[in-house]
Amino acid sequence: MINELDLTKILVLDIETVPQYPSFTEVPETWKYLWSKKAMLIKKDAGQTEADVYPRAGIYAEFGKIVCISCGFFSSHGAGYQFRVKSFYGDDEKKLLTDFNQMLERYFNEADNSLCAHNGKEFDYPYIARRCLLNGLTIPAILNTAGKKPWEVNLMDTMELWKFGDYKSFTSLELLAASFNIPTPKDDIDGSMVWRIFWEENDVERIRIYCQKDVVTVAQLMLSFRNEPLLQEDAVVYL
Repeated sequence: MINELDLTKILVLDIETVPQYPSFTEVPETWKYLWSKKAMLIKKDAGQTEADVYPRAGIYAEFGKIVCISCGFFSSHGAGYQFRVKSFYGDDEKKLLTDFNQMLERYFNEADNSLCAHNGKEFDYPYIARRCLLNGLTIPAILNTAGKKPWEVNLMDTMELWKFGDYKSFTSLELLAASFNIPTPKDDIDGSMVWRIFWEENDVERIRIYCQKDVVTVAQLMLSFRNEPLLQEDAVVYL
């Protein structure tokens, strides 16, 4: 099926998220209580405290926020493709979501447009939708799946494609990239470090670069799934 898709109709994306506060001590009291209840479910051992696991708050839309959305799209270029990458990032989540949503509505609003992300159905897509609502924004049409039939949902997931129906399997982007001899996107940082780089180092540019690498890697996976040549370095354009 993937070989039949028009790649120029697909927007590849990845998001990076962090806890809403720099540390557990700065969380408002009501939210400390709510996080403490959540932490009981995710502690790995009895010795861990709510503060110990607070860096993981960023993976939950109720306790975290988006600091970067990177996306890329294919365009025909000679015998192959050019892949253009753009990021929406910073500490103003509402603004970056607004800008991202406007881009979607302007350029990816046709019935045959699709989004693609690695583990997107479990994480990226619902996280964006939830944070839109929590910021008082309208969910972009392509992400608003309520009431849609399965064949009307244009959300692709490279991890799901790799499963081939095997629901017990989780394959990281790093592992899958290595399997296809695609350069790793984790050559500087990984997802577990994003919260510290944002809150302690205030280096959102480093997060943007990391997020963009993931987007390019997902694009390379899509080409690999189609048995097509990988993008060369000069075919990737950063906007």
